[in-house]
Amino acid sequence: MFHNPSSENIPLPKNIHTLIDLLQARAEISGEKIACAFMEKGELPTHELTFAQLDLQAKAIASHLQQRGLAGSRAILLYPSGLDYVAAFFGCLYANVTAVPVYPPQMGKQVDRVFAIVKDSSATAFLTTSEIMKTVKAFMPELLAPNADAWIATDQIRLEESSRWTPPAVTGETLAFLQYTSGSTGSPKGVCVTHQNLLHNEAMIQAAFDHREGEMVGVGWLPLYHDMGLIGNIIQPIYVGAPIYLMSPLSFLQKPLRWLQAIDRFKATSSGGPNFAYELLMAKTTSEEIETLDLRSWKVAFTGAEPVRADTMRRFAKMFAPAGFREEAFYPCYGMAETTLFVSGRKEKGAPRILSLDPDALGVNKIKLLPGTDPRAISAVSCGHVWGGQSVKIVNPDTRQLCSEDQTGEIWVSGESVAKGYWNDQTATEATFFAYIADNEAGPFLRTGDLGFLYENELYITGRLKDLMIIRGKNHYPQDIEHTTGQSHPALKPGGCAAFSVEEAGEERLVVVAEIEPQTLKSFQQEDIFAAIRSEIALRHELQVFAIVLLKRRSIPKTSSGKIRRSACRDAFLRQQLEVEAEWKGDLSEPEEIKAAPVVSATLSAANIREWIITWLSRRLKVPAAKIDPSESMQAYGLDSMGTAAFEEDISKFVGFTWPVMDFLINEPSIEEISQRGASLAEENKNK
Repeated sequence: MFHNPSSENIPLPKNIHTLIDLLQARAEISGEKIACAFMEKGELPTHELTFAQLDLQAKAIASHLQQRGLAGSRAILLYPSGLDYVAAFFGCLYANVTAVPVYPPQMGKQVDRVFAIVKDSSATAFLTTSEIMKTVKAFMPELLAPNADAWIATDQIRLEESSRWTPPAVTGETLAFLQYTSGSTGSPKGVCVTHQNLLHNEAMIQAAFDHREGEMVGVGWLPLYHDMGLIGNIIQPIYVGAPIYLMSPLSFLQKPLRWLQAIDRFKATSSGGPNFAYELLMAKTTSEEIETLDLRSWKVAFTGAEPVRADTMRRFAKMFAPAGFREEAFYPCYGMAETTLFVSGRKEKGAPRILSLDPDALGVNKIKLLPGTDPRAISAVSCGHVWGGQSVKIVNPDTRQLCSEDQTGEIWVSGESVAKGYWNDQTATEATFFAYIADNEAGPFLRTGDLGFLYENELYITGRLKDLMIIRGKNHYPQDIEHTTGQSHPALKPGGCAAFSVEEAGEERLVVVAEIEPQTLKSFQQEDIFAAIRSEIALRHELQVFAIVLLKRRSIPKTSSGKIRRSACRDAFLRQQLEVEAEWKGDLSEPEEIKAAPVVSATLSAANIREWIITWLSRRLKVPAAKIDPSESMQAYGLDSMGTAAFEEDISKFVGFTWPVMDFLINEPSIEEISQRGASLAEENKNK
């Protein structure tokens, strides 16, 4: 019914004008088929929803929201990955309540961002689960207290309430949700995405990926509050009428092999993620594990949300070829929240197209092709053809004139998938969404802030116009990290820090530089300063720092008006031209595995758990065991989200039982407290 793979000018499905129409049609046509299933531990499905069940749950939640008079308002969605989130999102749509997805803050992270989003969106309701509500009440009462009456645990809403649902007066132009991905922590920007934006974008994705009802099977682990996870892994399968099998990002990070095992188990045809995910699979999968996999069903391995690297695709295809993976399955694509999600992707079948470029020409915004054998060449991966009747122009960002075919410039986009602007920010909306080309006054266009070029009607991305960093698929604004750095230790001062990313080992890595008075290093141990910076950045931004450089005072590159010149800092760092007082650099090699056999629960004590944790931290973070204080939290040593996920997996193996230690870590316990808790659990398991 909804399939139209050959059309370039993608028409909306007949009589489907909103996502409410879409899900109701699916419930009527494919009601008993699985819409989405969730794998609690990333392995076997523990919860399932058919299209009919999802429609019913959405109506029950919508009815509850309508009874509370929330139609036309905005609601914060605070959910872990799972089907409760999916039902709540559609419940908001069914009630004409604008959903505002936000990841639940954990371990002190992202609380400021949640507050900023609540304030900016003027949300009047908070939708979550009863379990998350308990967590917020215990550890973040400042978030709950001012709005206690506005909190709704949707997992407690009875299905019987669906009978009172009234279809809202919703059209394609009605606002569906606000996607907060743009803007720094201090000034978040909510992208206004309408029902029409979503339906047009879903039609493009279906056509570009050649998704077919009855053939497509999806597997996903991406965060559901993020546009790629929500629009690509939830709404797209519903649009197509296909099942999607979901796991949490944590399940993937703990054991990346679970992603491939799920693709094998469910014979998935479509699944993907950012470049770092493929690198992680290569780092964590053994040849013996590859022999157990069958990946022949995987037809679309999409990759986007951060720079797509040719070397990653080549090495991945070679490594997983014995499992039946084909290089032509890779599907590099380009998009952003401001374009709903998707802009461009490959049109023809075959391996991704890769150009070899002259780096010197690229440095002056020129395109010059080199032979692939030239050692100086830089690889540029095609992000494919522009779909859905959209228009992409390459424009000089300063003069706003069209670039010639041999020039790079800013990527400008127009079309039905371009969102309506930023919520409650007319100035930013005018500057970003209403750009006009100086040559002919054509427009309006969305200014993406990305740099690239068109070659033979295919789009290539070459960089960023601004300082935004994209690390492991997430946007990070340097000013936020610089603020955290300046506040992390008394030896540092705000205004004298710079944050930027460099490419190391096939990934973007974070570098921080900070000015310091030479005499200050006599008062403080430099290792303490480095540890404080790493810890605060891991805690507040879920990032692990690759390098920290302490500079002589007044040596950091600045403009005449006193602004940090981040690109100049980056260039000086790469050329080793910074005036260095002290420097720390992380070790990117894989941490040595702890070979010790698990201790049987009967003899497990707090002392041997503590010893194991200290050894694990020492090897993971490359710090001397003697420097690790059991009275400190693990986060104090700069452990990021990926490291925390690995910790849960590894300590469960050590203690000999499954320990969801992430739930315990939310309150930042000390290493000693973790050890005592582990010993108590071991005693409980022994007595069962």
